[in-house]
Amino acid sequence: MQVSFACTEHNLKSRSEDRLCGLRTAPNGNYMSQGSVKTREGPGSRQTPQGHAHMKEAIGRHTSMKYRNLGKSGLRVSCLGLGTWVTFGSQISDEMAENLMAIAYENGVNLFDTAEVYASGRAEITLGNIIKKKGWRRSSFVITTKIYWGGQAETERGLSRKHIIEEIVRAMTFVINQGMAMYWGTSRWSAMEIMEAYSVARQFNLIPPVCEQAEYHYFQRDKVEVQLPELYHKIGVGAMTWSPLACGLITGKYSDGVPECSRAAMKGYQWLKERVNSEEGRRQLAKIKELHLLADRLGCTAAQLAIAWCLRSEGVSSVLLGVSNTDQLLENLGILSQMNPQTITEIDALLGNKPHSKKESRA
Repeated sequence: MQVSFACTEHNLKSRSEDRLCGLRTAPNGNYMSQGSVKTREGPGSRQTPQGHAHMKEAIGRHTSMKYRNLGKSGLRVSCLGLGTWVTFGSQISDEMAENLMAIAYENGVNLFDTAEVYASGRAEITLGNIIKKKGWRRSSFVITTKIYWGGQAETERGLSRKHIIEEIVRAMTFVINQGMAMYWGTSRWSAMEIMEAYSVARQFNLIPPVCEQAEYHYFQRDKVEVQLPELYHKIGVGAMTWSPLACGLITGKYSDGVPECSRAAMKGYQWLKERVNSEEGRRQLAKIKELHLLADRLGCTAAQLAIAWCLRSEGVSSVLLGVSNTDQLLENLGILSQMNPQTITEIDALLGNKPHSKKESRA
């Protein structure tokens, strides 16, 4: 179980013409570091497509990036964020990491996600060094990080008082009251655990979480499509999702085996290799081939289609991208502007795994 925590500098004064933008949570025991993010709502601002009528979506003034509220909070986050899992401090050079962040930022991405466990802490360091070098306004972007697996010692991991000052809800309230964060959320928590945290917060006049970070892609749907929308409507908890390409499976790179330069071939990712080579993995690869044909008909790539499909889901504020080179990033940033109902229905029929809510089951 992880906690997300958004940290920010103390000076959060915003200009009258700007709007405070947002941050989100990450998976496992984590906390987010966040600055106040501002986006303009110019003439391009509009309501979100069907399925997001309740979530105000605006287009950036200088880029085509779209922004949404994080859950029902006032924070505004870019619909696409840049993640650092596997890549920063490990798979790619610091120079490539800097290039990726620069391209993302220039294209309107205001959300950067990391964790203290990524590359044994090197991902956070790499991210921090790049931000310091770039000199970007701290108020123009959001950083999310995660705590839980801090180290090998018993006092360096978990969500105890020793590790994060206080037990979860009280600790997050303390951090926010101290001006180190504005909002906090969870990652990889169950709906029951999130509701419990919300109830504790209300009972003791503490601050409840505003979002949950969850894995979401074609083959992992139930939590984001059934459980989280209910929480969104009841208590305003939004969703920040990760792994939209199922660790690269959806790109088709594993259709003919595991390439040497792929993530599944890396040390420590034997589980991914086994997943690709499993019977279920082969069935998924067969469906992915059909999805590639659909993407071709629509005039986009399979990755762009998959990311747009994730963004169509109710309550999803942002989708985190994991890329290892600039070409991948530019491709992923060029997603479909909107998916029509016919395309969504066709994908559901192809996948054959659309989850059903309790209400639908009773009906």
